[in-house]
Amino acid sequence: MRQSVVLAVLLALAACNQGTDNSDELARLDNELAGVNAADPARDPAVAAALQDQIMVDPRLTQGSNANAIRPPNRPDGGATAPVDIAARSDAPAPAGLASAPDAKTDCPECRRRDDALTLGALAEGNGMAACANRIRYSAGWANRLPAAAALYPNARVVEAAGTDEAGCSLRVVTFRSSAPLKQLADWYYTRGRKAGYSAEHRAEDGTHVVGGVRGQAAYLAYLRPRGDGGTDVDLVANGG
Repeated sequence: MRQSVVLAVLLALAACNQGTDNSDELARLDNELAGVNAADPARDPAVAAALQDQIMVDPRLTQGSNANAIRPPNRPDGGATAPVDIAARSDAPAPAGLASAPDAKTDCPECRRRDDALTLGALAEGNGMAACANRIRYSAGWANRLPAAAALYPNARVVEAAGTDEAGCSLRVVTFRSSAPLKQLADWYYTRGRKAGYSAEHRAEDGTHVVGGVRGQAAYLAYLRPRGDGGTDVDLVANGG
């Protein structure tokens, strides 16, 4: 067939040299050439067989394909929650000079607001800090800019932090993990609040404890939740101070 096409092209060129009008013949040749270039399965049995044949797969090779590719996780994202063992248990003694936090009051609206908050911004907004919560920016550096009453517990493992100093705001929101037990964290934030002049108190509901207080326009809250390994998950909210 290819020879007949080449011969036809030569004949067409010869006709052009003779000055005759062979537009219909040239159109037919164009169509034939297009059919050859497209490898029409109807014209080429080998191409037709290749297109219609079933794709063969070696199951031994499929397990190793894209071994270095980035794959999606096999579970939903954990909301930036650090692994359980990120703050492994330690035998470090409790900081000296801690006062004992009073027994927790059982009416704890702050605890319920914590359960409803999905982000650090929502946590601050739920505690009456909406004007500043809308301005926060996420960065681990905010964990180093907490006021004295809400300072990080020693050897804390920061999970997430946010804050803002815009438009007169001084808001800090930090999530961290500690290997220390909840009682020790409650004493720490109660003592620091009282020393800084805050009216610190302790509340609890459904396993969540809150230690916090106010001093003029400043306020802080420490949400404490025990972990199965004996450590504590903590959310800090501090505004002003």
